[in-house]
Amino acid sequence: SLDISGEMVEPLGNHYVVARPVYSEKLFNEEHEKLHRYHKTFWDHLKLYFRVKKVALGLFPIASWLPVYRFREWILSDIVSGINTGLVAVLQGLAFALLVNVPPGYGLYAAFFPVLVYFIFGTSRHISVGPFPVLSLMVGGTVVRLVPDDSTGNGTSIDISAINEERVMVAASVTFLSGIFQLLLGILQFGFIVIYLSQSLISGFTTAAAVHVVVSQLKFMLQLSTLKSIFSQITDTNITDLVTSLIVLLIVFVVKEMNDRYKAKLPAPIPIELLVTVLAALISYFINFEEKYNVAVVGKLEKGFQVPVAPDVGVLQKCIDDSISIAIVGFAVAFSVAKVYSIKYDYSLDANQELIAFGLGNIVGGSFKGFASSTALSRSGVQESTGGKTQVIWVVTFLAAIFLGLDIGLAIAVAFQLLTVVIRSQM
Repeated sequence: SLDISGEMVEPLGNHYVVARPVYSEKLFNEEHEKLHRYHKTFWDHLKLYFRVKKVALGLFPIASWLPVYRFREWILSDIVSGINTGLVAVLQGLAFALLVNVPPGYGLYAAFFPVLVYFIFGTSRHISVGPFPVLSLMVGGTVVRLVPDDSTGNGTSIDISAINEERVMVAASVTFLSGIFQLLLGILQFGFIVIYLSQSLISGFTTAAAVHVVVSQLKFMLQLSTLKSIFSQITDTNITDLVTSLIVLLIVFVVKEMNDRYKAKLPAPIPIELLVTVLAALISYFINFEEKYNVAVVGKLEKGFQVPVAPDVGVLQKCIDDSISIAIVGFAVAFSVAKVYSIKYDYSLDANQELIAFGLGNIVGGSFKGFASSTALSRSGVQESTGGKTQVIWVVTFLAAIFLGLDIGLAIAVAFQLLTVVIRSQM
């Protein structure tokens, strides 16, 4: 009998006798062709190296610009700029924590950690990453909704401390979740969504958000318990707080106008926020505003950083829609500002990498009990974004965000802009 290879097989009792031809090396090689194994050449290894390098540079942009950094030419100006920007970021962190409805000290975490992450993963060379009033207000809305003011009216230090702890965890959790959404959008290459967020839309949205910010600050200027009490308890206004706020607003407004008008002649903008904060703190301390006039002060700040914590799962389930809105708004505002600078200084941005950078920044910031971060929107960026041909979009965005809220207003604005694109394409 024959086996499957064609060789003779004869049964013999309980054994088999297999007959095979005797091969010479030459005959064996003729019948059984040798399969040659492919060995990688030097060029193959070189191609693999550059492919891996390209991926690494894409994920870690710092690896591309740091080796070519012009140390002697740039280091001095970068140090000066870094100090000024850092001081302003610290002050803004303390101030924007009030919008989030958490103790001011936690604003320092929001101003610190996202910057470090963006330094490694970001692609813009000019934006200042940190707390932004629009996002702070959106996070604050979630915080108040999930942890409302003490309804018992006890007002004891224990009650206030417990409420603050809960609010800090809500702010950190919603920030962490928004970072997860941004990271996923970046990994899934959803950076193309920026083409649906025009400069006029961003301008109208941030202008409306500024109105929300001003209104939300009225209770702090008047030192009343809630925004509703402005109408019912206006006679209880703390006059010292009100006068101080108005003076500070006037000084800051005048100096900012001077900075804008004489920016070509000034070597650097006057850091009026820093100067006013230092001056106000000194006056408050030496005149003893807190005891004499019952003026609210920041108080003592804790030293060092707190241990990172995991987000509250219960909070995550209740703030999914809030986190999506915060993630999209934060990215849209930051990318719009970064785009202005990238065009001005002629370098490219990677929208997907920006999503990853901000996502990781919010994840880390939220883990250290900070709140959502983006970047500051300069006045020049707002002015450039209000083109005459797209004012309709600006008006719709502004009105929708004012009357329907920031999250719903943004969704309506995007839908309206897409509708205008469709209509114009059909004409």
